[in-house]
Amino acid sequence: MPNLIFAANWKMNQAPADAAAFLRTFTDQYPRQQDRRVLFFPPAVSLHAVLQGVRERSDLEAGVQNIHWEDKGAFTGETSGPLARAAGARHVLVGHSERRHVFGETDEETGKKVVAAFRAGLTPTVCVGETLAQREAGETIAVVKRQLRAALAGVDVASLVTAIIAYEPVWAIGTGKTATPADASAVHVAIRAELRAIAGERAAVIPILYGGSVNKSNVETLLAAAEVDGVLVGGASLDAEQWLAIVRAS
Repeated sequence: MPNLIFAANWKMNQAPADAAAFLRTFTDQYPRQQDRRVLFFPPAVSLHAVLQGVRERSDLEAGVQNIHWEDKGAFTGETSGPLARAAGARHVLVGHSERRHVFGETDEETGKKVVAAFRAGLTPTVCVGETLAQREAGETIAVVKRQLRAALAGVDVASLVTAIIAYEPVWAIGTGKTATPADASAVHVAIRAELRAIAGERAAVIPILYGGSVNKSNVETLLAAAEVDGVLVGGASLDAEQWLAIVRAS
């Protein structure tokens, strides 16, 4: 497994033409690296453009930002796992803080989406994280463990060890506030311990990413923290030059 993962969540940004232009700039300046993978999570309408932009690079992969837990049906506006896979996606974000706190996604629904992702042949990046109120109440570890257990409840160990986990404190998403390396490491260590409780020593291969106002100025110190295996980046991933600086970090 490559040592580091850099994941770009473009959220509701980057139309197809913008995505294509971004990938041209990025691939021209970013040679293949042996010790890392780069993942792109564009809006669904731009997935094809991203796939075209990375088609000759096995180190660059693409996914969708969300799926429904049903494989098909009368769910207007939703995308199923099989549809995303057929469109070329290999990854999916599940349980992102905006899905939980803007759209009201529950722990149970997140768990159903993780199961659906594996059923469709997608690799889920399972997001967990606490709100500011929960952190101030000293509930961070309990909240993260609860979310993790719920998300992985229906998953067998053979599938689980192919997943990616992302810790993204809600209070640090798009706010400019970032957990200190020590803060991030403490939660990542707790996540690793919980994964071992679920999957045993095989859990050592599961990457744990940090997400929350990551940028080119703080990425190096975050990556140096214990149990941080990469980053999930929002706003800073929309600018090709800044994203290049981030993915070159070590």
